[in-house]
Amino acid sequence: MKKALSVILLLLTVLCSAALSSCHGSHGMKEFEIPEKFDETKQYELVFWAKNDTNKIQTRVYTDAIAAFQELYPNVKIKLSLYADYGRIYNDVITNIATGTTPDICITYPDHIATYMTGENTVVKLDGIFNDEKYGLGGSELKFDSPEFGELVPQFIEECRIRDGYYAIPYMRSTEACYINKTFVERLGYEIPETLTWDFIWEVSEKALEKNEDGTYKLNGGNVMIPFIYKSTDNMMIQYLKQAGADYSNADGDILIFNDKTKEFLKTVASHSNGAFSTFKISSYPGNFFNAGQCIFAIDSTAGATWIGSKATHLDIPKEDLIEFETVVKMIPQVNPDEPKMISQGPSLCVFNKKDPQRVLAAWMFAQYLLTDKVQITYAETEGYVPVTLKAQNTPEYREYLSRSGEDNDHYYSIKIDASKLLLQNRRYTFTTPVFNGSASLRDAAGQLIENTVKSVRRKETIDDAYFTKLYNNVKALYRLDQINTGETAMQKALGPLPKTAVFLLTALGVVWALIAAGFIWRYVRKKRSNIKN
Repeated sequence: MKKALSVILLLLTVLCSAALSSCHGSHGMKEFEIPEKFDETKQYELVFWAKNDTNKIQTRVYTDAIAAFQELYPNVKIKLSLYADYGRIYNDVITNIATGTTPDICITYPDHIATYMTGENTVVKLDGIFNDEKYGLGGSELKFDSPEFGELVPQFIEECRIRDGYYAIPYMRSTEACYINKTFVERLGYEIPETLTWDFIWEVSEKALEKNEDGTYKLNGGNVMIPFIYKSTDNMMIQYLKQAGADYSNADGDILIFNDKTKEFLKTVASHSNGAFSTFKISSYPGNFFNAGQCIFAIDSTAGATWIGSKATHLDIPKEDLIEFETVVKMIPQVNPDEPKMISQGPSLCVFNKKDPQRVLAAWMFAQYLLTDKVQITYAETEGYVPVTLKAQNTPEYREYLSRSGEDNDHYYSIKIDASKLLLQNRRYTFTTPVFNGSASLRDAAGQLIENTVKSVRRKETIDDAYFTKLYNNVKALYRLDQINTGETAMQKALGPLPKTAVFLLTALGVVWALIAAGFIWRYVRKKRSNIKN
């Protein structure tokens, strides 16, 4: 009987192991090791996921880069999949990690990559690869002029360091800008300071709410005026806390945002939310109100500069709704103008690990190709982005582009180039937030605090200490911030519950163990009884 039970136990253990491995994901992949030489005799088909806002010029940059790379490496075919936003890329990657079907290269954010890394060796660690003499940055065996590590903008490459090393390379960088209707500001009797402050914006915004006797606004003579609209409220909160020297989070993943400084800022926001201030989620895109003369201060990414201004090259409103005014591009408002701080943002490139190291090497080489001067400069000129390499930034071609600001309202649109210059000239004042598994949720929570506060004011709710206690608790629960670094990982959530077959086999295994234990007890009791009789 003992032998029979042992055999059954062994078989069930093997079956359970197989079931868990095939149905519930593997424990991880082997760490990528760069091959001695790229095998050009074999065919590789890579999958590249990128984000695009229906901008055909940007799409052409991708397709041209793919075509040029495939000319150099005919054995590599690259399939491009375009997404409407980074959130969808993030969700699809998480889903595909569980099934082992991630793309080969992906444009994404470090916050998202930190979550991808919950799968062991899912994302390729690049530290050792950077310095590979043949295929690293500036490698001798590459068929194109790849930038060396020292030619990457230091602040931008450091944003790609996650925990113990580099897991991405920067692709494009932007920041936030305050787009100002100078004509309206001066009409209200103010002059725009060299560096904006929060107090200045709040004061001018309240002044702009003055109305005529017929109920129209004195400033624009219309029925609509939202003086101050912020596109990304998560950035709004994060940047204010940084400027104020207040806590947000740390590299260990500790959530520190729910503090008195946050409450103080939310109270200020609440005091201006009866008309002077609104957000993208509540009122819609700030550029639309700005271009129609219904907003004075529109804060948005420098990457969206072509959509802003009375001569904007991209529009979401009818041309007849545009009004003529002068636009000025400034740094976001500051707590202390002498110590300005603004966020650095923009997409990065990560390479996913695969069983075939040659395929991974091909993906890594293409990722590098996207850092070459032509790709960097051409893409940067589509919006208010800046190239991520010093090499591209210092080329005569890019310098000439910047110098021709305002020559036309298309390629040399002045607002777009002014937005790019804003980041280039103030790079030393930029910062990023700590990246960890869960930092993307914390970022969303930061914005939700502002969104909820503005909505509550409009609902005429009482904004007091009890309100903020409830708000903090609700936002913590909504984004499961108490589960960050504890409980289920993102990978476990993506994998979902165990399949029924695995549950059945595990249950059967438990039954077998119980039978074995019962068998031993029965034999022990029987032996005891036998000894007593004797």
